[in-house]
Amino acid sequence: MMLMQFLVGFTDVFIAGRINSHLQGALGIITQCQFFFMVFGIALVNGGLASMSQSLGAGLALRASRYTGLLFKLAAFFCALTILLGKVFAKELLLALQVPGDIFALSLELWDILIWIMPASYLSFATIAVFRSRKEVWVPLASSMVVCLVNGLADYGLGLGKFGLPELGGQGLIYASIISMSAGALFNLGVLIKKKLVSRRSFAPFRWERKAIPYIIKVALPAGGSQLLWQLGYLMLFLITNTLPSGGTMAASGLTVGMRIEAVLFLPAMAFSFTGSILVGHCLGAGNKAEAKRVGLRVVGAGALSMSVLAGCMLPFVARIAALVTPLDLAVQDIATSYMMFNLLAVPFTVTSMIMSGIFSGAGATLYSLMAFSFGTWVVRLPLAWYMGHEIWRGPDGIFVAMLVSQVVQALFCLFLFLRKDWYRFASTARRFSRGAPRRI
Repeated sequence: MMLMQFLVGFTDVFIAGRINSHLQGALGIITQCQFFFMVFGIALVNGGLASMSQSLGAGLALRASRYTGLLFKLAAFFCALTILLGKVFAKELLLALQVPGDIFALSLELWDILIWIMPASYLSFATIAVFRSRKEVWVPLASSMVVCLVNGLADYGLGLGKFGLPELGGQGLIYASIISMSAGALFNLGVLIKKKLVSRRSFAPFRWERKAIPYIIKVALPAGGSQLLWQLGYLMLFLITNTLPSGGTMAASGLTVGMRIEAVLFLPAMAFSFTGSILVGHCLGAGNKAEAKRVGLRVVGAGALSMSVLAGCMLPFVARIAALVTPLDLAVQDIATSYMMFNLLAVPFTVTSMIMSGIFSGAGATLYSLMAFSFGTWVVRLPLAWYMGHEIWRGPDGIFVAMLVSQVVQALFCLFLFLRKDWYRFASTARRFSRGAPRRI
């Protein structure tokens, strides 16, 4: 599933590179803005996934079903809020990022369209969380294949004018994303309804929701804060890149290309992260803390080792890959190659912190993820990136070195919290949740 998601992002940048490098830069900026505005959805998924998986681990099927309905309601509310904020503050956000003037108008034009991907994104988040909590991974895999296929065809058709479709350029790529994401989300919803995993009984009375919401919020708030600070950190990274002493637009394009190539490693790492979250949640729901820790260590070991081997295999070919993705501009190729070299070296540490974040989410201990990611990004990465990029290297290489250092620090911080702190205490056990209420709910 993560491979399919990688291909979606890779295809977007690949087709954009066949149009012009400025489009690649604008696409990278608005995609990062999209991730920023999706923090509510990611936070809800963390809260919902922890609640549903722990409930299923405790054998409380009705409670898990009711958490599903509650997740859908909250997703609809925050989706509407996200669209409102995204429409109102779009120009101010791009101005704050100091987007270069030669791509500012294009970025704003594309963002006005991309904001309408939010309903499909939030529906996709909610439906996939339900399947993951139940260890049913084949349906999300099938829907991600649908998204990948539809996006690829629509990118070529609407972006480059193939298959008899109008050539819309950058707008065509955005329309392709909206169409494909909607197709995948509706596919998931249809299967949920058919399997009766979403039904009338999923929508509980308000008196139940009033007792259930605090735990979701308890998990979601730190998760949302972590995602907010993380995505703000990437936006600040683009700001630091845009304001380099020279070549800000080319550096932003190179950063975009490098991040999309890098995703071939980190999307599988996210798969390990989700796996750890689900399995740890089920273990803690069943009251087995020792097994939860053993499972967590196994997932971290397997993920970090396998992704490091893959990174080592990619190292000799990064220049060729960058040239394939952005063939029209040698300067962008060089920057993307440099980005990849530094970030491939950071893979063992980056993957470790990503998987640890998933494990903490499954346990409901999102506060620890917030601590580790905030420290790594805002205390280490951004100050170091500005100093090394603007004062020492006076170019993008200084930013990439800072990213490497911050990933090392962040991974070590996560391991310290996992091995030395009582992260089990954040789990919502059946007894704690049901105090004063029948166990069946």
